[in-house]
Amino acid sequence: MVAQLESFSANSTISLPNPVEGLVQVFTSSHRNFFTTVMAQALRIAGQGTSVLVVQFLKGGIGQGQDKPIQLGQNLDWIRCDLPRCIDTPQLDEAENQALQKLWQYTQNVVYEGKYSLVVLDELSLAINFGLIPEADVLEFLAKRPPHIDIILTGPEMPKSLLDVADQITEIRRSDRP
Repeated sequence: MVAQLESFSANSTISLPNPVEGLVQVFTSSHRNFFTTVMAQALRIAGQGTSVLVVQFLKGGIGQGQDKPIQLGQNLDWIRCDLPRCIDTPQLDEAENQALQKLWQYTQNVVYEGKYSLVVLDELSLAINFGLIPEADVLEFLAKRPPHIDIILTGPEMPKSLLDVADQITEIRRSDRP
């Protein structure tokens, strides 16, 4: 006797009785060198067939921008601000400010369209603390996002209002052990 098995692909649409709510996760630390932890998670999830977007708001220097994402595999798009330098100060010239605002607007649009299931917003807390992206706009964005989309926020000194809406907070600390 031969039995026919139904096989599921990673891109199949499965109707669940109760939709899965997306999470807001925060990764924060007093230092800025923990991006690899978040990137490893994004790569793992993309490797399982989930569409992922990584947005680095304060990184530049490679002429990338939202029009030229780096694609890591089939499911992970990685974009940086279209700037000739990395931002490490709240003082931006007009072209730099426009590039950052354009990236923020693009990010909001693709999230509202539901193009990605996981979106990483790297160093968003610094952009907020520098006064480059209003905290109220980020809170509104999180409230209006489609409910199934996971968002990861990263950066030092995460504003309390964002910590208050987070479903999970990971604080990365240095160990005192040698």
